[in-house]
Amino acid sequence: MDPITVGREGTAVRVNDFVRSVYNWMFIGLALTGFVAYYVANDETIKSMIFANRAVFFILIIAELGLVFSISGFINRMSASTATGLFVLYSVLNGATLSFIFLVYTPGSIAGAFFTCSATFLACSIYGWTTKKDLTSMGSFFMMGLFGIVIASLVNIFMRSSALSMIISYIGVFVFIGLTAYDTQKLKNMAMTQPDGLDGAVIRKGAILGALSLYLDFINLFIMLLNIFGGRRD
Repeated sequence: MDPITVGREGTAVRVNDFVRSVYNWMFIGLALTGFVAYYVANDETIKSMIFANRAVFFILIIAELGLVFSISGFINRMSASTATGLFVLYSVLNGATLSFIFLVYTPGSIAGAFFTCSATFLACSIYGWTTKKDLTSMGSFFMMGLFGIVIASLVNIFMRSSALSMIISYIGVFVFIGLTAYDTQKLKNMAMTQPDGLDGAVIRKGAILGALSLYLDFINLFIMLLNIFGGRRD
């Protein structure tokens, strides 16, 4: 067989294995988050501990932010098992804090937002994977938009403006649609440029990092859509 053909087939297998690992870990994270959120929402003791005491809730939020920054910024210094464990822990903690959606929104609206988010996420991922356009500049633009959303959300904690919350959600949908396409293209480039014989632990850490990025895109897009279209409980 032609060595070039063999090389291409080897690259295709390596890329497929890496991408499959990324999406498997992303789905595991989402499944853990959903399960924990539902469980906490239906457990009076845990629910009261988290939401009756605002300090506990904010401690969990700070812990989540710390985990995201740790995985993103220091993954090269971690073992693969540590990175995996931190990702799983983050998914669990995020499920605990997101359990409020089962208390605020109706089951039908949660399901509707989830399926809408899934379809949108899939379309954006396909675009990010197949487009020939370099999305790097677009990614920088949407990252600036993300910082704006964070700042506006912090301000709205004190203002408690429903109008501002809705504006943030509409902008957020636009931002996370763009980030999903950008992160998917970045994932593709990462997979395509992996050298042969790369250590398995390094590949696992890359997969965890990619899974975290896509997980965050999906969760935030879901929350924005739910805030826009979700029907609240009476």
